[in-house]
Amino acid sequence: MVVTGWNWGAIVIEGGLAVHKRIEGNVEDNDGKNWFAEDAATFGDRLAAARSAQGMTQKALARRLGVSLKTLEGWENDVREPRANRLQMLAGVLDVSISWLLTGEGQGVGSESEAGSVRMSELLHEMRMLRAEMQRSVARLGVLEKRLGQAAGEAHDRGS
Repeated sequence: MVVTGWNWGAIVIEGGLAVHKRIEGNVEDNDGKNWFAEDAATFGDRLAAARSAQGMTQKALARRLGVSLKTLEGWENDVREPRANRLQMLAGVLDVSISWLLTGEGQGVGSESEAGSVRMSELLHEMRMLRAEMQRSVARLGVLEKRLGQAAGEAHDRGS
């Protein structure tokens, strides 16, 4: 077995007992087949891997999504499939793309596209600039309101 890349758990037979082991990386068999690649992994496999990578238990994820533990277990065991709204919530909570959950292609566990991080940086910069511009506008508005109040007072005084 070859292991590379991300966290995962596996059931290993040791001395006739099934033991759950934490494995770091993509699990490949002796033939080099990656069991979490899009052609081998199921939706449930990818869901469980993404949950594990976020350090969440099934119970914690189920609670966060507002579903029963049994429902989440069904998804991870490929017995059930989530509805579209839950699928969108799963992708957001687990920080993966919907397409990765469904097909294994796109932003998955441990992958961060450079373009995505650059785009996010640009958006944050633009938001900061807009916030500063809004603060300047609020200050200008305060000055104009004060001048308007003074002008209205002067007009009132002339009219009396």
